[in-house]
Amino acid sequence: MTPSVQIVTGELPPFWDRSVLFFCNLRSIFYENDAEAAELVRRIAGAQSYGGRVISILNTLFQVGPNKILLEAPPEANLLDYFSGDLKLSLPTFEVLDHRRYQDLSAKRDSRVPADPMLAKLKEHPAAWIDGYVTDAALVRLAASLKKKTVSSLAGSKNGNNKYLLHLHQVERKLPGFDTFMAASPAEVPACLDELRAMGYKKAVIKAQIGASGYGMVKAPIAGFKPSDAPEYLFFEGPCMVQGWIDEDCRGMERLGSPSVQMFLNDDTVFLFDWTEQILSDESVHEGNQSPPPYAVEIPGLRDDLFHQAGIAGAWLHAQGYRGTASVDFLVVRRKAKTEAIICEVNARVTGATYPAVLARRFLPGGAWYMRNIQFRSALDGAQLLDHMGRTGELFRPGVEKGIIPFNFNVDEDGKVTKGQFLCLGKNHAVCSGLLARAWSELPVEWGYDRD
Repeated sequence: MTPSVQIVTGELPPFWDRSVLFFCNLRSIFYENDAEAAELVRRIAGAQSYGGRVISILNTLFQVGPNKILLEAPPEANLLDYFSGDLKLSLPTFEVLDHRRYQDLSAKRDSRVPADPMLAKLKEHPAAWIDGYVTDAALVRLAASLKKKTVSSLAGSKNGNNKYLLHLHQVERKLPGFDTFMAASPAEVPACLDELRAMGYKKAVIKAQIGASGYGMVKAPIAGFKPSDAPEYLFFEGPCMVQGWIDEDCRGMERLGSPSVQMFLNDDTVFLFDWTEQILSDESVHEGNQSPPPYAVEIPGLRDDLFHQAGIAGAWLHAQGYRGTASVDFLVVRRKAKTEAIICEVNARVTGATYPAVLARRFLPGGAWYMRNIQFRSALDGAQLLDHMGRTGELFRPGVEKGIIPFNFNVDEDGKVTKGQFLCLGKNHAVCSGLLARAWSELPVEWGYDRD
């Protein structure tokens, strides 16, 4: 642990007194693992408009301005009007930059290569810093070309997202952990599964060193596993962890919840500013969040334990060289009549819980919140959707005690909304759930929950 790092627990931190160019480089979150990134884009609906979520909070994270955000797809215009009008949020300027051009821009450092006019324009922008979902090699090259600074180092960003390095730190600090064996290739996985079977496990999870939102991990039954069930891209960074999967099928074990602590790291402090429950699918894929965890009152001392371990993980993350928002994800289990919180991973980036946590604690600091991804069976006009929510009284406006903030719309080629991220605010979880149920009761299309 770095002795100079302070751990502060409480309300929203002051965030950065800086201005920034923020590149929504979602396809870089696995760094150079192109096969894993391709799997993410293939399976997430509207992945190209994921960066639109950052618009609502960027000027809160970087408070000096002027800030500019580089998006893979244009944001939905009606939603921007709601942000700046109803919510009175300050918004950054934006420009569209798809991932291919992002890579091309970062490569144009040779004086013999024709200059790109966007590079010249970005270089003239007054922001002294550049940032993105991760600091990958392309972002570092861009920073050099633009003569600006990255908020995090490349090593800090990549090491901070490395689950194996975190696991080694947990072992060193004697923190609770999962039963873990290492496999250098798919062919070595069966031997690890045999070890876990002997320990009483029926299921296991194979974890790549770097993954996100359920990508980079494969949940597998121990019986009948074949090496072909583990994709080669899991081993891109080196050996994988093969860990025992804890659920109700494990004798003497009970899975209670999947909480997460939200963090912000500046140059000398780790702020722990919210705690949430992750809403996960059966495959442990993120589908939403709620705060506080609904079972928290039933487990005395849980919050203190989570924040204590999150502080240790946050100090480790700070020592790697990472700066910015992050989260520490846990599994809470009961085994041998004892409740235990185990760190699953650290996500060193703006995460799926960052947006709702920052917005919720800004507009309703002491309340509860609930965030879900809603997929519409038929595309909707954004203006009509917002108007519908306003007429039913569910759309949040400052000064009220409850309401829903739609903080991103995923749109199709015609600009119609096919999916969105919706944040419900209220005094408790019952109010938040009721808001979500009522908001769609009169919609002319079917809807359902979707993965993040």
